[in-house]
Amino acid sequence: MAPYLETVKSFADVPVTDAGVDTLAFLEASEGLVGIFDLLGSSAFAVVQSDLKGNIAKVRARYDAAPSQSATLEQLVENEKGEKKRTATEGLMWLLRGLSFTCKALQNAQLKKDEELSVAFTKSYEVTLKKFHNFVVKGVFSLAMKACPYRADFYKKLAADPAKGASASQDVVNEELDKWLAALSDIVTRMETFYEQGNHKL
Repeated sequence: MAPYLETVKSFADVPVTDAGVDTLAFLEASEGLVGIFDLLGSSAFAVVQSDLKGNIAKVRARYDAAPSQSATLEQLVENEKGEKKRTATEGLMWLLRGLSFTCKALQNAQLKKDEELSVAFTKSYEVTLKKFHNFVVKGVFSLAMKACPYRADFYKKLAADPAKGASASQDVVNEELDKWLAALSDIVTRMETFYEQGNHKL
């Protein structure tokens, strides 16, 4: 039995110390979150996936270029501060916004089990990404929300074993998902505060 969330790095397993959020573990967990959109199964979410992947790549490129200065997300941002182009800082900022959108959408779904995903994602979009988007992008996201699969189908996919073994119980899925989302929410909140207080927003 290995439902999707057990096959990827959990945000609950991302080390967070006084020095900050572990960069590599965070990126690995973020890549796992991107796969959630495959389970949603709609090409309408391709733009979201592409955006997340692109921003993960920007942060990873910075880490690869200066690993000793990028062990944590906070160190990475601080060490890029004096440079003319702060590609990773901007990429991480947008990555956090995308993660926040996904996190809040799934938290909405967990809280209101009688609500369809299209409603959960729309509510999340309203309070996360919408204010940063122009008219065209808002239209793209609006289409994506409408293309959300039925709640029951999505949760069935979350419970399914990618290796075709027995599916997990819904209780196990809910427990894992809640843990995963709580840790993600904590990291996003921490990093948003860091960006605000350090005046790192671009």
